[in-house]
Amino acid sequence: MFKRAALLLTLMMAPLLACAQENWEEGKHYTLIEPAIRTATPGKIEVAEFFWYGCGHCYTFEPMIGQWKKTMADDVGFRGIPAQWGGSMELHAKAYYTAEALGVGETMHPMIFQAMNVDRKRLASEAEIADLFVANGVSADDFNKAFSSFGINSQVRQAASTARGAKVSGTPSMMVAGKYLISARTAGSNANMLKVVDYLVEKERAASGS
Repeated sequence: MFKRAALLLTLMMAPLLACAQENWEEGKHYTLIEPAIRTATPGKIEVAEFFWYGCGHCYTFEPMIGQWKKTMADDVGFRGIPAQWGGSMELHAKAYYTAEALGVGETMHPMIFQAMNVDRKRLASEAEIADLFVANGVSADDFNKAFSSFGINSQVRQAASTARGAKVSGTPSMMVAGKYLISARTAGSNANMLKVVDYLVEKERAASGS
């Protein structure tokens, strides 16, 4: 009898415990960005991911991000921001924006991740990156024009500036509305990072009265 009562109590308390576990706190599970960063998706609550193609954690996080993006509400916008801490990371940032500019982001984004994390290619030169694009159906001429263009270089510089402003110290990290920064370390896991993002999106909705 007592065992049955204890089981019923446990089942009743489970939802409450789950809510308590998701009581996300500023300074503990996420940090406030001061000053706030101007977003690139006007009229929407922007969610951004800071990533690097050579980051194994970013590679395993990518399918989770893909599933999460399918659940985004109409008032939420998403953008990727390639992190840059020297070495060939600037080249990888240029690869990201080149793929976006050429309209092949959905194809090349996973292919670059696979090349670096599965095939163990360093992609440490423009020529290596060009070969990967060409192997996936992009003409060499289109790649060369985009990769070295003023627009791509400007986006790369802006990405570096945004990461500095947000004080990003590792990847993957996420930013909501240019105001809040979340990392797997502060949230506890990649899955929790997305839960904190959802919480902060709701916080922004409530603040705007929408």
